[in-house]
Amino acid sequence: MIPVTTFAGSKVAVFGLGGSGLASASALFAGGADVVAWDDNSEKVDQAAGTGIPIADLHDVDWSKISALILTPGVPLTHPSPHWAVDLARAAGVEVIGDIELFCRERRGLATDAPFVAITGTNGKSTTTALIAHLLEYAGRDVQLGGNIGTAILSLEPPRAGRAYVIECSSYQIDLAPSLDPTVGILLNISADHLDRHGTIENYAALKERLIAGVQASAIVGVDDDWTSAAADRVERAGKRVVRVSVQRRLSEGLYVENQQIVRSAAGKTEAIARLDGIGSLRGVHNAQNAACASGAALALGLDQKAIQQGLTSFPGLAHRMEQVGSKGRVLFVNDSKATNADAASRALACFSDIFWIAGGKPKAGGITSLGEFFPRIRKAYLIGEAAKDFAATLDGKVAYDIVETLDRAVTAAARDAEASAVAEPVVLLSPACASFDQYSNFEVRGDRFRDRVLALPGIETS
Repeated sequence: MIPVTTFAGSKVAVFGLGGSGLASASALFAGGADVVAWDDNSEKVDQAAGTGIPIADLHDVDWSKISALILTPGVPLTHPSPHWAVDLARAAGVEVIGDIELFCRERRGLATDAPFVAITGTNGKSTTTALIAHLLEYAGRDVQLGGNIGTAILSLEPPRAGRAYVIECSSYQIDLAPSLDPTVGILLNISADHLDRHGTIENYAALKERLIAGVQASAIVGVDDDWTSAAADRVERAGKRVVRVSVQRRLSEGLYVENQQIVRSAAGKTEAIARLDGIGSLRGVHNAQNAACASGAALALGLDQKAIQQGLTSFPGLAHRMEQVGSKGRVLFVNDSKATNADAASRALACFSDIFWIAGGKPKAGGITSLGEFFPRIRKAYLIGEAAKDFAATLDGKVAYDIVETLDRAVTAAARDAEASAVAEPVVLLSPACASFDQYSNFEVRGDRFRDRVLALPGIETS
């Protein structure tokens, strides 16, 4: 735990008692703050009380005595409307911040030289975050990995000289971190997402840009979409060092990927940083971007090309993100349950030629109409969940499909058809292009179920 001492002796309210909220309340309490915590969920309130965290209904507290409201990222700050606790805090002139902001303030007080790498983007941020941590750990660095990737940032070990923090940041977290100041900030890409929480894509993109606007050393920016390209230009004009990254074109200055090779270009000269061919955990153009941005961060923190190549080659990948579960003869089974929208699914579909595709769940706006260019790669689709009928209408006449309703049936049918096919390298791919909430509590549970069903098939081999 990182005890938060910046509010020692002050009264602080915490709203939201899930994982990061509990961690924030505990860290503030350990640092000497007078904490009062609350949640709209009575079970979470009882759970927090059982750990010794002081509980009080924030409707009833004297807000004139509160120094700050610590809001969990899952609670609306602005859209579709501010949560009632936010309204009460703002009416009293109380600042509303989150756990990333608490970390930033504590780090500045304890160890400003502790490297802090912050990563955001619409897609790829978890893989990039895990990959950077792996590169640093493989090179023998003291590394703490957390944030939106799973471990609440205040549950990590306290800052000290030389200890590196590699932190995934969602747009929700950035919105609650007004003084976000990473050593290295990475902005991967921007496409429409979470607009229900940010109102417009312009608001969403502006929040993402804030992560790189406050960098102390380098901003590493994927510039293959208009939003990020414009952000890179603005941040550079503001005086920050910007390293541009592209997987679509050569750059005269920056990093680019060509022929499965990460290349650094500067002052009219180019040099190879690392090769990506043969690394199964980094398959596809989207992972080439992740790897190039991670390599940029590693270079900024002093790693050499040899260390970067060794780290990339040994990276095991993340569960539910192009995870190679196993194979049965010619058939490869891939778990990409994290692909909860069409844009994310497109990245997996682009990696293979003969796909037996499991898709569906709780649909998102636009469905899969944007995936038409990948339909020739799909041998057959197996449609599950609430989206099945709408997806079938989109695929009708273009891709063979069955509405199988459940993931279990989809695995059985896709495995059978892939084995019976005449193609050389069939792939059974779970890349749903949907949220999981119609049948599963989250994408991890959905991916775990896929993995379990695949491993239960006779003759499966794992590497």
